[in-house]
Amino acid sequence: MGFTIQQLSVFLENREGRLDEVLAVLGNNDVNIVALSLADTSDYGMLRMIVSDPNKGRAVLKENGITAMLTDVVALRVPHETGSLSKAMHAIVDGEVNIEYMYAFANGADASAVLKCDDPARMVDILRGSGFDVWEASEAYVSNVKK
Repeated sequence: MGFTIQQLSVFLENREGRLDEVLAVLGNNDVNIVALSLADTSDYGMLRMIVSDPNKGRAVLKENGITAMLTDVVALRVPHETGSLSKAMHAIVDGEVNIEYMYAFANGADASAVLKCDDPARMVDILRGSGFDVWEASEAYVSNVKK
């Protein structure tokens, strides 16, 4: 099984109610949001999400006229210890992998950082070789769902 996961990304026009519309479509179709990042410019926003079923999420958004795409990302498990994220970033820099963006979410005993980079497979190898763990899709997509 691979150690990258799929992120659901949506371009949002900067107009009232657009974010609510996207979230309602996902919620009404039982697609749970595990992690979310929203970045904006003056013209549009970029909504990035880890969801319970990325393919279903993209499909139901498309059915409602909302363009979404799937992107391979790495979800790093970060122990709640001072300096642990710094150690992971140092290993990535030493491995010469470029991070394009990152956002975090908490889940149980660990926190997680979602990382987008130019070489996800290499990043996974570097992190795992440095003693860090990454989420597999089966774990990441349900990490905040109570069993």
